[in-house]
Amino acid sequence: MTNELTPNWVPKSGLQLRLAGVHFDAIRVCGVRGEAVLHHLTGLTDGRPGPVVREMSGCRWTYFLLAPGESAEHDWPPGARRFARSGHDEYIGVPAPEGNTYPLGWGAGAPEVGEFVDAELLHGVLLAQLCRMPE
Repeated sequence: MTNELTPNWVPKSGLQLRLAGVHFDAIRVCGVRGEAVLHHLTGLTDGRPGPVVREMSGCRWTYFLLAPGESAEHDWPPGARRFARSGHDEYIGVPAPEGNTYPLGWGAGAPEVGEFVDAELLHGVLLAQLCRMPE
């Protein structure tokens, strides 16, 4: 539900594109791996991993939204793509808190103002998952 606690970069209805690096940085992970990372983060954060946008068709990308500038503090492992302020513009689709937002949705509910995925925790989960992947 949209209210005064919802960040102004979350649309009131439908979907909108937002420039990465302005309101948030994003780390994108594909398919089942992204779903597994979200599952682990949800368990480690008592169900509040921060804003996570899930794509429900195509490659089924999962976008973990970090505070602006935080993604630069880590070297992200293979399979995790960073979207932030760079030499070229990159946009992330952001769904409304409710209603028809297909093909995007929130992984653990729409964020509140100031709420972001913990970059260090996300980085650790991605590295641990990489170590468990079969060769």
